[in-house]
Amino acid sequence: MSADIANLSERAQILLKTLVERYIAEGQPVGSRALSKYSGLDLSPASIRNVMADLEEMGFIASPHTSAGRIPTARGYRFFVDTLLKIKPLDTVQINQLEGQLHAENTQKLVTSASQILSDLTHFAGVVMTPRRSAGFRHIEFLKLSETRILLILVTPEGDVQNRIIFTDKSYSSSELVEAANILNRNYAGLTFDEIRKRIHDELRQLREDMTRLMTAALDAGNKAASESAEEVVISGEGNLLDIQELSSNMSNLKKLFELFERKTGLLQILDISSRAHGVQIFIGGESGLAPLDECSVVTAPYEVDGQIVGTVGVIGPTRMAYERVIPIVDITAKLLSSALAQR
Repeated sequence: MSADIANLSERAQILLKTLVERYIAEGQPVGSRALSKYSGLDLSPASIRNVMADLEEMGFIASPHTSAGRIPTARGYRFFVDTLLKIKPLDTVQINQLEGQLHAENTQKLVTSASQILSDLTHFAGVVMTPRRSAGFRHIEFLKLSETRILLILVTPEGDVQNRIIFTDKSYSSSELVEAANILNRNYAGLTFDEIRKRIHDELRQLREDMTRLMTAALDAGNKAASESAEEVVISGEGNLLDIQELSSNMSNLKKLFELFERKTGLLQILDISSRAHGVQIFIGGESGLAPLDECSVVTAPYEVDGQIVGTVGVIGPTRMAYERVIPIVDITAKLLSSALAQR
């Protein structure tokens, strides 16, 4: 903790808290009169102005050129979030409503639902990093479509079903297809495709070469299906950010922000960082390290399956967001997504 923060008096903290809360609520620079009215402190206007001058010198607040009032800086928001914020937990009814919306027959739809819920509840952009997939299978089946076309039906470790068509040089009988599927399911379910591919030629020398070729083709198709089956980041409600004056007033920055949403690689980096931490993480302004997010805050929380963190949920909005409300929404959504994935 820096000396400035350590030396921040109680009344300075109360005035900073009041200023941040009023600015978040109204979106206008906050003057001494409003601080006197809402802080509950019995201070003269001159005393308030002196404290504001100190806070400005410390970098917690700034004075826009067009107004006598002050607005929080990224440093001011950070101190507010870390020290002064009082979280408003969601009530049981709200949690039950959320839980009711997180039911889907596959992982991708669950992730999309979570992203949409985050956007709907906060009116910002909801983002979810899809689960890191273990590139393997839980179950495989083959279905003959024609003499040289076979449908591969693959159940992923997460319970999703993927279908791929395999083209073969040879016609396989139904019994041969059942035999190949049984060998794979009995001996290799739960392993990665790379592990299976390394073992299959060593362990199955007794099989005919054409059967080994069929299994290898199935592994290649399954590996491709697993890697292509889902977007790495799902985003909902980007358009909500167009309604936020402090973001939409700078078209150049807004364009960069939407380019970030479109490319997603930068977002994936910050979500990946969040997935290695525990609990809610908050990146305010430049803390994200991504220039398009300099005027934004990102609130994230990891979610898990079987005790392992597999992804991250989050909200992207302006630095002027109601943190006390957004934080529990992100936290609960992550927990409910973990629960929904565990039940599949």
